[in-house]
Amino acid sequence: MDQMALLLLLLLGAVVTVPLGERLRLPAPILMTLAGIVLAFASFVPDVDIPPEFILPALLPPLLYASVQRTSWRQFAANRRPIFLLAVALVFVTTAAVATVANALVPGLPIAAAVALGALVAPPDPVAATAVAGSVGLPRRLVSVLEGEGLFNDVTAIVLYHVAIAAAVSGTFSLPAAFGLLVLSAVVAVAVGLVLGWLTIKLMGYLGDSTLQVGLTLLVPFASYVLAEELMGSGVLAVLTTALFLAEHTADADDVLGRLTGRSFWEIVDTLVTGIAFGLIGLELHNVFGTADGRELRLLGWGLAVAAVVVGVRLVWLLPASWLAQRLHTRRDVSEEIPTSVRETVVMWWAGMRGVASVALALAIPLKTDDGKPFPGRDEIVFIAFVVIMVTLVLQGLTLPWLVRKLGVKADTGAEQALERDLAIRAAKAARTRLKEVQNVEELPEEVLERLQRAAYDIGARISPDMVDEERRDAYAQRAARFKEIGRIQREMMSAARHAVLDARNEPGSDPEVVDRVLRYLDVHSLR
Repeated sequence: MDQMALLLLLLLGAVVTVPLGERLRLPAPILMTLAGIVLAFASFVPDVDIPPEFILPALLPPLLYASVQRTSWRQFAANRRPIFLLAVALVFVTTAAVATVANALVPGLPIAAAVALGALVAPPDPVAATAVAGSVGLPRRLVSVLEGEGLFNDVTAIVLYHVAIAAAVSGTFSLPAAFGLLVLSAVVAVAVGLVLGWLTIKLMGYLGDSTLQVGLTLLVPFASYVLAEELMGSGVLAVLTTALFLAEHTADADDVLGRLTGRSFWEIVDTLVTGIAFGLIGLELHNVFGTADGRELRLLGWGLAVAAVVVGVRLVWLLPASWLAQRLHTRRDVSEEIPTSVRETVVMWWAGMRGVASVALALAIPLKTDDGKPFPGRDEIVFIAFVVIMVTLVLQGLTLPWLVRKLGVKADTGAEQALERDLAIRAAKAARTRLKEVQNVEELPEEVLERLQRAAYDIGARISPDMVDEERRDAYAQRAARFKEIGRIQREMMSAARHAVLDARNEPGSDPEVVDRVLRYLDVHSLR
């Protein structure tokens, strides 16, 4: 089996593990990691041959961009306090704790290398956290905080990692220079993200076609990441800035086809890239064990000790941090999403899994320092990092659903239904208002007007049947059943039309391009 066949096998696994995970009630990323572990020790599977410096630029941009599609700038702004406590403060605390323990445990490991280890295992993985949290039905506010933490902690951790690596490679360290690098990295990243976002909007207007626009969105995250890194900025923060800017400025309520196309496209990309990323985590395990050189038990002990520090520090930090966030929370902060109980805080603690970023940073550690000597403790750092990743990703990922059920933490369906009802009322009112405006300037037949009024009313009833009283609900249910029957017959009619057009594709003299154009018209009409 060569590298291309291995890649195709990972892509197949990414697709298959989604329905398998639903049946087993297990997150698909965890299943892909386990599949990668099994493949890693199969004799016919080759070692992964991907340059470490390509892993982050290849995997993180699309994963981050897809994650931002599920959130908004308002959520980040509203949750700035809990996100700061988790994404910035906790990363520094975890890095310091891990560096202290690793420096004491591993003989000959300098403090700079220990800080690099702490930085690369400090950030919980945003993809793993949201994928697992979303599959177990957590309250939306917890998922929002986990998403914000996962997206922003990579920025802090990666900058810390680069500072520590530079100190270990050169043998020198300057605190003012490190702080300046942190500020410069953030400023450059935000500037790159905003400029690329603005240029993307202009280019989308020029392209026009929704297919080309969706294709452009695939290129933009990579361009934002690479350009920011070339200018000494944070590629992760640049991608986040670009994605949030586009989400706020490209929303077109009437671009139905473009929105559906883009959402479907990014769901596919997210599924495939996530599968590859977590499959690679398992596959790299074979290479990591190859560096142990007969010290497996000793290295495993160090790794378990560091993993205990990572998990323990998160709990010790989260309990007072959540309490502080609740104390600072006021009635004016109605949109701030924070844990409201100790049980929710415990779930947030156990959801702190490490993943793709930690793997990429561990593998990207240089082989040599500036004076030509081997990087101090590189093999030990990589092995310990993978132990931490396996413990947090597999152990916590597999047990999180059980913990959520045991603690009784559930999504607030009542609040979601209330919001859905409010949106249904707003949508129905907007439709009725627009109908009145049209009625004032156009003469509509009585039967047409009555039908349009009923349609405007049905818009809200379709979204939230609870918005109407029981008598109207029964009347709507009868109309809905009648329209459902009509819709079924219309779908059969459109299906017959599509089959007839497709059959014409194989007829002598038929132009496939014309056939596809007619078929697209029928598809769009069926979609509407």
